[in-house]
Amino acid sequence: MTRLAELAAHGANVQQDQVVLVNAELGHEELARAVAAAAYERGARFVDVSYFDPHVKRARIAHADPDTLEYVPPWYGERMLRHAHEHGARINLNGVTAPNLLDDLDKTLVGLDRLPRLKEQGKIVSERSTNWCIVPAPTRAWAALVFPDLPADDAYAELWRQIEHVLRLDEPNPAAAWDERMATLKESARRLSEQRFDAIELRGPGTELTVGLLPTARWWAADFTTTEGLRHLPNLPSEEVFTTPDPARTEGHVTSTKPLVLQDGTIVHGLRVRFERGTAVEIDADENVGALLARLAVDDGGRRLGELALVDRQGRIGPLGTVFYDTLLDENAASHIALGSGFPFLVDASEAGRVNESATHVDFMIGSPALDVDGIAADGRRVPVLRGGDWQI
Repeated sequence: MTRLAELAAHGANVQQDQVVLVNAELGHEELARAVAAAAYERGARFVDVSYFDPHVKRARIAHADPDTLEYVPPWYGERMLRHAHEHGARINLNGVTAPNLLDDLDKTLVGLDRLPRLKEQGKIVSERSTNWCIVPAPTRAWAALVFPDLPADDAYAELWRQIEHVLRLDEPNPAAAWDERMATLKESARRLSEQRFDAIELRGPGTELTVGLLPTARWWAADFTTTEGLRHLPNLPSEEVFTTPDPARTEGHVTSTKPLVLQDGTIVHGLRVRFERGTAVEIDADENVGALLARLAVDDGGRRLGELALVDRQGRIGPLGTVFYDTLLDENAASHIALGSGFPFLVDASEAGRVNESATHVDFMIGSPALDVDGIAADGRRVPVLRGGDWQI
């Protein structure tokens, strides 16, 4: 717990005299306290821990007037914006605390209440005004979901063992290990950016998709710098390189290769999406598609792509073969796309207005060793990019 907290504070790069927001759920208290201690040890002026209670969310969906479910008190967003204006740090704890809690509720209503996500989050990320990091927070409830065939204590121990491994906490110096991995990912991103592909084509079981790219699009690893020049690692673990696509040029269909877990814990199995001229015109799933549809209906950008991410097989998550039912981890096991908000900082200022805008951002996994990825040059030339999870460029 202490080593994970110290890594979170390192990933966010908490600075002397910063105000640190820690966002957690009830069930994350022990790690939240350890993160607070780690942040204070680095010189934080104040650590503000905010707990979200998914059971209160359930009560709202079950009993409140449906017409009120989209309401978010304005001071929620104002608090985040004020904190960002003062260039504070953020650490988010991510981990299932109440699996299947909303399963018996109307999925359309579940999707209307988007808390704990706030629309201001996308604006803050795009403006790069805060240094931040998201880390997994193991819980016994989460362990039972991931390892249902193990006794409770064994499941919890196994979840911790795998989290320790994928976070590189089993290395003598986890921070240095992540610096080394990020250097490798940044080199992959550099090589992709140099190709100046016009589009990326992805082909695999249930997937035939072409994603157009903007002319100045760059590929990045999850190694960010704020506008103030402060380096931070927004996602730990992270094994991806990603870009923001042309939201008007996605064609084809995709099938998810891992379950999608929405931020409220709703699990969407068997997701299938078909795109025409950039828009997801058909969205279906084996379970809980209604919750996803309601979440995407927040605005016109909800059904367009904001992110394309490629993941090689050299990372630590994919080889485990574990379905974590947690997007932070599962998206770094396989290549993925995201519906909703894009990243204006990944294109030149002249094209920033073309990047997809939305109050939502939903990642889902479409990658596997069977996924072939090609780059399409402006002259139509095809260049192999990924085969069997290995880089070809």
